[in-house]
Amino acid sequence: MRKYLYNLATDKSRGPVAFLLKILLFLLSLAYGLIIRLMIVVFSMAKCRLRAKVISVGNITVGGTGKTPLVEYIASLLKEKGRSVAILTRGYGTGEEARMLEENLEGLAVIVGADRAKGGRRAIKEYFADTLVLDDGFQQWRMIKDLDIAVIDAVNPFGNRNMLPRGILREPLSSLKRADIFMLTKTDMAADLNKLKAYLQRLNSKAEIFESVHKPVSLYRLDKKTEALSLDFLKGKAVCLFCGIGDPASFESLINKSGAKIAVSLIYPDHHDYTDVDLENIICAAVEKNIDTIITTEKDAARIMNSGLNDYNARFFALRVELAIKENERFVKRLFGLYSV
Repeated sequence: MRKYLYNLATDKSRGPVAFLLKILLFLLSLAYGLIIRLMIVVFSMAKCRLRAKVISVGNITVGGTGKTPLVEYIASLLKEKGRSVAILTRGYGTGEEARMLEENLEGLAVIVGADRAKGGRRAIKEYFADTLVLDDGFQQWRMIKDLDIAVIDAVNPFGNRNMLPRGILREPLSSLKRADIFMLTKTDMAADLNKLKAYLQRLNSKAEIFESVHKPVSLYRLDKKTEALSLDFLKGKAVCLFCGIGDPASFESLINKSGAKIAVSLIYPDHHDYTDVDLENIICAAVEKNIDTIITTEKDAARIMNSGLNDYNARFFALRVELAIKENERFVKRLFGLYSV
């Protein structure tokens, strides 16, 4: 049902039944939009200021935009430069994003909770944080932010421009006027990047626009995470993929660019909580094709790390991806400019 509703919202489902359902969803989206607008007004009237720099990384749509690699990059960069950083995340679904951040950013506080202000006060008190990075923080209307970054998927920026549940917008497009930075992701796959940039400039001329791509950097076996493997390992190899993320097509594209041959690709809903049956089905699908290399994303890997994979006669790998920002020096300068005021 969840997948069908998403297909309706993205206009992938068609036919007379889908047409009628889209009318109903459109009416619901009008009500949803009204509620969101009221919430923004009400919550913005009582904003709180925390005694630390607050950097928000979020988006205006559902689905994968690539914000988590940006959160990781910002936190890592600030930590390297001597800042005391804490990440505040809501911890959606199975909490894989929080676990992934904790593992990749060793020694950095990751605080999970729906109340980000409460989490921020705890980070300041217990971890002496001078910088708070909000993961998925664009809808945190109650908080005063020093930098508000809106991450936008350049391939499918706004869907059909309708609000949920008829479209994929979490807020009206006019909300992008709050952003200080637009971080465009997957720009190497975008059909008309200049058109998108021109639209954003008209909408919010004060915001800076940056372009970025997701770059695969290495692989690791799930039972040997500290041992990075070169991407050369994949060249010419037939592999089985599985993932439960917002944009599975981008994951498949990264694997293709790494030189592997995708023989099996299994797609699950976003934030899918894998069961033993799911893993057995994945193994069977690989075995049927005589494949011994099964690859997933880091987020999916975090969900299945404690599932007893060593009991299976197959090799599970995760693809490690980093965000490569065009004009990175300009972005870094903008980031550290926060500390000069």
